[in-house]
Amino acid sequence: MNKVIRDGKVAVLVSPGFGAGWSTWAYCVDEDNPGFMLHDPTLVTMVERGDSVEAIEAYVTAKYPNTYCGGADGLTIQWLPVGTAFRIHEYDGSESVEIRDMIEWNIA
Repeated sequence: MNKVIRDGKVAVLVSPGFGAGWSTWAYCVDEDNPGFMLHDPTLVTMVERGDSVEAIEAYVTAKYPNTYCGGADGLTIQWLPVGTAFRIHEYDGSESVEIRDMIEWNIA
């Protein structure tokens, strides 16, 4: 999978707004490119340029047909150090990054 890496950090696309998640609500499964909604280099460039939601949705649906594009409005980029184990947490469409080493687990 292609990722945008700068200064030892990887770009991760996240939709923090409520309503619909970006990668967590994506219905497209691309077995050749898992995580594409998180790391797609073209999408990272589009978000950095401030492209419209319509342009982002047009790109995604052209490249990955039948993909749900909810959460495209308000996409942000979070930069994580290369090799960081993380997951996207979603609540009511609002996504946030959880870093494995920063999660405090309860022990039974």
